[in-house]
Amino acid sequence: MTTAPAVSTVETLTVRADADVVRVRQLVRAVAQQARLSLVDQTKLVTAASELARNTLVYGGGGEVEVELLADGGRSGVRAVFSDEGPGIPDLDLALTDGWTSGSGLGLGLSGSRRLVEHFSIDTRPGAGTRVEIATWSR
Repeated sequence: MTTAPAVSTVETLTVRADADVVRVRQLVRAVAQQARLSLVDQTKLVTAASELARNTLVYGGGGEVEVELLADGGRSGVRAVFSDEGPGIPDLDLALTDGWTSGSGLGLGLSGSRRLVEHFSIDTRPGAGTRVEIATWSR
């Protein structure tokens, strides 16, 4: 049996406007620094968080982001959970395909975010919103 990592800090931000996306990036960077992630891992995590916060705003109609500083023995990490009550994603496999976009973007948001972090999970259903969880650990 494995035990869950201890959570030492949790902060929730509401995403309702462009300025909130900036606040999410700033918070994720600050927590990534606390977790002692490398500069490269900080940048990857912040990039993924920024994209997912923007998706929460644009496609989900706004929502929340929970950012957590994790500790597990000698390692630390950051987990961010993005949730909205928007329309959901009707075809998740298609949405995770590089180059596919439901709007005017480049089609790299979800698939690119998935590649940038160690852990990526998504739960979505049409009419039931979307929840995306990402995490990265110090090395």
